[in-house]
Amino acid sequence: MSNATWALLAGLILIAMMLIGTLVSRLPLSGAMIYLGLGVLLGPYGIAVIDLAPIAHAATLELMTEVALLISLFSVGLKLEVPMLDHRWIAPYRLAFVSMALTVGLIAVVGMFGLGLPLGAAVLLGAILAPTDPVLASAIQSEPGSDHEPTRFSLAGEGALNDGTAFPLVLLGLGMMQLHDLGDLGWHWWTVDLIWSTIGGGLIGTLLGAALGKLVIHLRTRHHSAVGMDEFLSLGVIAVSFGAAQLCLASGFLSVFFAGLSLRRARDFPLAGTAPLGRIPGEHQPDVEDAATHSHHASGAMTRAVLGFNEQLERIAELGIVLMIGTMLPYIASASSLWWFIPLLFLIVRPASILLGMAGSSVPLHKQALVGWLGIRGIGSVYYLMFALNHGVSGGIAQQFVTLTLGVVTASILVHGITVQPLMKWFESRRHQQ
Repeated sequence: MSNATWALLAGLILIAMMLIGTLVSRLPLSGAMIYLGLGVLLGPYGIAVIDLAPIAHAATLELMTEVALLISLFSVGLKLEVPMLDHRWIAPYRLAFVSMALTVGLIAVVGMFGLGLPLGAAVLLGAILAPTDPVLASAIQSEPGSDHEPTRFSLAGEGALNDGTAFPLVLLGLGMMQLHDLGDLGWHWWTVDLIWSTIGGGLIGTLLGAALGKLVIHLRTRHHSAVGMDEFLSLGVIAVSFGAAQLCLASGFLSVFFAGLSLRRARDFPLAGTAPLGRIPGEHQPDVEDAATHSHHASGAMTRAVLGFNEQLERIAELGIVLMIGTMLPYIASASSLWWFIPLLFLIVRPASILLGMAGSSVPLHKQALVGWLGIRGIGSVYYLMFALNHGVSGGIAQQFVTLTLGVVTASILVHGITVQPLMKWFESRRHQQ
């Protein structure tokens, strides 16, 4: 198609999404289900205006899914107002580290004995499918200003963290397939890919987010400068935290997430002799610029503006990536293994990893069961699939990975998209009755 035709098609899609947005919110469907169906319509199964072969376009798709993940991770970080050392972080960390590692191990066992994969490929498959998705879990994410109910908070935190904690295991699988250097006795993987990547990514993101947040607040409240252009601040923090972490061989995903967390935690330093706006008798209601430069309100105004812009980007990214997943469905090879592998992953592997990972915690069993079911797979798995394809995985294993990953992601979008709203309504009603 010509550029003009592409522009017309893209514009019609965006306008249509806006027009039916209210209707979709009233249906027991997720937006991702609509985007997936639209992708099928535009792909080879439909009118065939988009044809994306996963293996042939792996490099482009890797970049696109990576950008979408970074936008979403930063948004989740901005929404989670819980202090980093709060005890409520224990559950997300257990889910993102212990439960995710167990998921990788269980999928690897299934891959070896059920799918006939060699050990390295089985580990890589587990690492691709283990992360839950921060983009598609928007229906269960904590919203800014909420009470951060522990189950919602755990699911949101897990989805953001495990996109970073899965990366070392992806590299381990590639290394076992001789596609990545693990070092003698695995020393490079242990020290750099695992320990430093995880800790360094968190530290770099935390420091950069805090420093940039304090700098902007200082300039706005003390010098009435650096006001507006919050979209540049949003994109700038994402790019700086990701780039700095990658240059230091640390996790860019964790860096961006922690940058969002620490930017959210940047606090005002009220000037002496000043009072919050609206508390002085006879004072007019503050406008946006008044709040942005007032020493009592600058941090809140900055966060709201950055989050508002980032959420718009997140919606566009979700539309684009899920639509592309729909166009790639014809490249799922006929595989009888999908009919047993997907139920096994959703009904046994994920719940078992949650129960084992949360063993000994005070989380009630019904909440663990809810978390176990709502392990939504999506853009994170597609990113790691494209990363693997772009780093040497080829032949029959590549096609098997494409079939299994796209099959799992599609099933997750449909099954979880239908069940998430009724389940969360049931959960909320039960919580209010207690």
